[in-house]
Amino acid sequence: MSGANAFSVFAHQWRSRMGDTFALASFRRTTVSGFSARSRGFWVRDMMFNRFQTAAALRTGGRRVGADDHVRLWIVHRGAWRFGEPNGAEHTAPAGRLLVQRGRLSHFSAAPRTVVQVLVLPAAEVRLGRGGPASGPADTAEVRLLTAHAAMVGRMLDRLGPAGADAARSTLAELARAAAVGGLDDVEPLLAPALAQAARDLADRRLTDPALSPSALARELNVSPRTLQRAFAREDGPLSTYIRRRRLEEACRALVAPHRRLTVTEIAARWQFADSGHFARAFRKHYGQTPTDYAATAARETDAA
Repeated sequence: MSGANAFSVFAHQWRSRMGDTFALASFRRTTVSGFSARSRGFWVRDMMFNRFQTAAALRTGGRRVGADDHVRLWIVHRGAWRFGEPNGAEHTAPAGRLLVQRGRLSHFSAAPRTVVQVLVLPAAEVRLGRGGPASGPADTAEVRLLTAHAAMVGRMLDRLGPAGADAARSTLAELARAAAVGGLDDVEPLLAPALAQAARDLADRRLTDPALSPSALARELNVSPRTLQRAFAREDGPLSTYIRRRRLEEACRALVAPHRRLTVTEIAARWQFADSGHFARAFRKHYGQTPTDYAATAARETDAA
């Protein structure tokens, strides 16, 4: 949001969404007057997760930030995130880095066009060694699982009962520990939904890739193929079936796209079917019509409308 009253609106929304436990920091006048940012987050039990995207630079000021008994995990996707500690130490997390810090801050700031996600949780959940914040890459399998699970919780939190909220909170804590120490319990059942979501996200981005397979996804997520298949089966059945279904869905969209330029054979090749005959058989089994008949029916319905 941006404009003359942008910060006031943002502050009101933050208070109504996050409450007193995760109070909004005070910002410098230059940040308030030129505020232009977007925030999306949630809190569950004693944890808070937020995705923050800045258009203009921002910086806090006036008082210390946070609580002594909290740990923060910053995941920086773009730009740069900076903060200072009460002892005078300054730290910067550039794009592609994870930063884990405990206790209060003297301030934090962000460069323009920064995108960062932050998880705040009780310090007892993540044990940090002495010597200040820890830093590491933000593209590890553990961080991917953490952000995938957080996104899923954010979408479903309003529909969760007490037991579901407890499970969501427990999994966030488990994944935060995994991200912080670089390890992951390969058989922890609470991690199955996050692992399945991470696999779906990766698969959806690579549907045209001929090398896409359950084994390839398992390698990228740094788990065994058996673990990934077991986690995915709890959610959607076999992962190979999910990949095939998503490729058919995208091929179907291509068939009925306005001003379609690709032939059926070209669509089959793009979405990694062995040949047009193989594509036609799979398409008919899923949609009840051949690709050609499906496209013709869709065209007639469009003309009639």
